Amino acid sequence: MVCALFFSEFLECCNVHDEFIVCFNRLNNNLLLDFIMGLWDLFVTASVPILNVLLVAIVGAFLATNHIGILGEETRKHLNNVVFYAFNPALEATNMARTITMESMALLWFMPLNLLLNFIIGSMLAWILIHIAKAPTRLRAVIFATCSAGNVGNLLLVLIPAMCKEKGSTLGPPDVCHNYALAYACLSMATCTVLQWSYVFNIVRISSTSIKHKMNHEHALEENISLLPKSCTNEMVIPLNKFERLLMKFSRAIDLKKLFAPSTIGVIIGFIIGVVPQIRKAMIGENAPLRPIHDSATLLGKGAIPSLILMMGGNLTKGLRGSEIKFSLIIGVLLIRYMALPLLGIAIVKGAIHLGIVHSDPLYQFTLLMQYAVPPAMNITSMIQMFDAGVGELAVIFLWAYAVAAVTLTLWSTLFLWLVS
Repeated sequence: MVCALFFSEFLECCNVHDEFIVCFNRLNNNLLLDFIMGLWDLFVTASVPILNVLLVAIVGAFLATNHIGILGEETRKHLNNVVFYAFNPALEATNMARTITMESMALLWFMPLNLLLNFIIGSMLAWILIHIAKAPTRLRAVIFATCSAGNVGNLLLVLIPAMCKEKGSTLGPPDVCHNYALAYACLSMATCTVLQWSYVFNIVRISSTSIKHKMNHEHALEENISLLPKSCTNEMVIPLNKFERLLMKFSRAIDLKKLFAPSTIGVIIGFIIGVVPQIRKAMIGENAPLRPIHDSATLLGKGAIPSLILMMGGNLTKGLRGSEIKFSLIIGVLLIRYMALPLLGIAIVKGAIHLGIVHSDPLYQFTLLMQYAVPPAMNITSMIQMFDAGVGELAVIFLWAYAVAAVTLTLWSTLFLWLVS
């Protein structure tokens, strides 16, 4: 088809007075110009939302400086609580209820699997980086967390709906695209929350050094081993000690309060409203008797996005204080997050499309691809603080990661838009 179109344009271009090479070059230049202009349109479409996020984040960073002091650390904590307990759950519940049905959920089953693969591959690459760069033991938890957990919830909640509104977008009609983009982002956020407080939390706990000082039973075993004969230690006690350590590392119960965060509960509520026809008719629609509840929650949820961006900008000011982390480790984390993961993500998503696992919706495919190209998740800060495993170093990595993301997100978004168009 492409060859036939090219040949027909070639015949229209040529006339009896033109030479073959001249006509071919003219047509080739026109096609190249059209390709470059199309690529430029995609670049503008991808860059405008990211520029908007960057400008609002700069405002947040400015308000968080010591000279202004409006968005100080205590203020950010209070604002984070409002977003965590009110804005995010309202936003996710309303958008899931409006767009998700049982039929659509049957098409979205690959998204949680895609995120799980994302987290696993990131942790494997982090393990390689730790051994190649010979990272200090106290920083292993930071490297594992930043490479494993991406900001697939909050950031996608801002970027993808904004891209739907751009003129050059190939993701579908703006209104439909915007609603489904919010639903996909909310589902990503809920899945990411579960994975962060189960998979990533346990990796951070195991790899952090401070947790070892809290394992009194493990230290007692080590003291007893030193009192036993060497032969007995080598043959019997050491295997038992290793088994004890393994059990203690994985036997600590996962904090269900964090696993089922308000955002996850909001997604569950929205899912129930969306898939149960009776509840959906009662709450959604112009004639729905419980419509004021849904409208009020929608109004409340609109405060989530600007608040999230302002807090993100304010939190990045911590990285300006600096730390003793080696620059090679920062480069390694950036290469994993912005080179290795996106390339592997393209292979995984394209493979799933080829096998018929992922349906042909460009917006859905774009969301799956974007999950591999985002910077580290802000939520891992609380995990690192919990185990006191390199808070200052994490702030520096965040500063570099989000500064570089302004460029990499634009480039990868442009490529992803081209791939799904």
